Amino acid sequence: MNKKITRALISVSDKSELDKILPTLRKFKVEILSSGGTYKYIKKHKFKCYEISDFTGFQEILDGRVKTLHPKIHSGILFKRDNRKHLKQIKEQDFKNIDLVIVNFYPFEKTVLNTKNENKIIENIDIGGPALVRSAAKNFKDVAVITSNYQLDSLMHEMNSYKGSTSLSFRKKLSQEAFNETAYYDANISKYFNKIIDNSYPNKITFNGTLLSKLRYGENPHQSGAFYSGGNLNELEKLNGKQLSYNNYNDIYFGLDIKNSLPKGVGTTIIKHANPSGVSIDKNQCSSFKQAFDCDPISAFGGVIICNYKIKSETAKEINNKFFEVIVANDFDAKALSILKKKKNLRIIKNNQKHESSQIVLNTLSNNFILQNSDNQNFNKNMFKVVSKKKPDKKLFKDLIFAFNVCRFVKSNAIVLTNNNSTVGIGSGQPSRLDSCEIAVNKMKKFNHNTENLVAASDAFFPFVDGIEALVQSGVKAIIQPYGSIRDKEIIKFANNTNTVLVFSKTRHFRH
Repeated sequence: MNKKITRALISVSDKSELDKILPTLRKFKVEILSSGGTYKYIKKHKFKCYEISDFTGFQEILDGRVKTLHPKIHSGILFKRDNRKHLKQIKEQDFKNIDLVIVNFYPFEKTVLNTKNENKIIENIDIGGPALVRSAAKNFKDVAVITSNYQLDSLMHEMNSYKGSTSLSFRKKLSQEAFNETAYYDANISKYFNKIIDNSYPNKITFNGTLLSKLRYGENPHQSGAFYSGGNLNELEKLNGKQLSYNNYNDIYFGLDIKNSLPKGVGTTIIKHANPSGVSIDKNQCSSFKQAFDCDPISAFGGVIICNYKIKSETAKEINNKFFEVIVANDFDAKALSILKKKKNLRIIKNNQKHESSQIVLNTLSNNFILQNSDNQNFNKNMFKVVSKKKPDKKLFKDLIFAFNVCRFVKSNAIVLTNNNSTVGIGSGQPSRLDSCEIAVNKMKKFNHNTENLVAASDAFFPFVDGIEALVQSGVKAIIQPYGSIRDKEIIKFANNTNTVLVFSKTRHFRH
């Protein structure tokens, strides 16, 4: 059923597009109520407007904390227009109907990002705005509610189509969007308080996100999908290429987590199906790319490249000689960008700001989910213990930590072989750790990698000697693994008998 708009209440924090709706309201002789900065804005633009305090007969108090929280306001929104009892009570109180509510909230999320001042943050928790929106959204059969600037165009179209009225289907859709808006807003506040009191696992938890794009399909063509941001909306900037897919996003963000763990401004990672196919932290960016690619050039085909640096033309030429789906970098110089754009379908992404790895990881289990804090600690020598007679020099220890760092991003059971800060063999996702060892070794041999300074990392302890034996027989000179097996002494004994460096980690790093 269409409902005529005779009176509107407008209270907006973001006034950037408010002027577009005012002529339409005047055209259909809609009375406008407002207060504070919104009232001044409307009057400044030469539109007739009544202050809420004049409408209610109650002056706002407590520095504006209480202004719209008044029975005359909420009764005017909430009463049912077809309910005789409601109509009688409204008439007895001499209250007036409010048929349109236009509200956007105090910028709480933005304030949290821009300051650590608790008083400023708390003052940007909107009370009256969400209350107005919830009242209007509940009574959608009679009232329209606008919560975002992008809805103003559709409101104008609706009013022009129905001569100052709105349709029930339109109001119902606005109601759905309004409750999404209040839920999102409250989730941000909840997230803030959970953080400041260091409560990662509250009794009840909400997650919120902003839709960035609907995907052509999900993980497979018969599945639907959409990409939401729960934080920085401008983290990725697409400079070229087709729309990103579900699998692209999955690989990109997995790769960005690896990128975060590498030395600043150094490192190339190639991702395929949420596993690294090659990683290098060679300080020369062109060599870094080549070595990451050469680790497993077959698996790298059609993969995603994550570069922890600004790409130059020489590297761009090397990349263009191969087939990749996506390339992500801190930036691109003009010539490099021109070279890469020659492949029009190559998705070129600029990582505008430092990627902040999630502090909490969520894994869905049917209609349930489990949470855990992220495995993103920075490794240092104090987290490891040399248990073999043969001791690593400074460079070898650094190589071992690099291998172990890459290993924690590989699907378990994980084995990573490296040589001079570049991977040369990766075994992943096997039920047997020995199988992962054999896969890593076979890949290394298949692509004829240099084994002169070969080191190996395992994401968990070796339950038997056979795994470490296979690695040593392939030319591995040093191994790093978590301790904890009942056969740790046997592993140490084997390392000493074969003059192999063995380092134990105090932490395990499964990734399933």
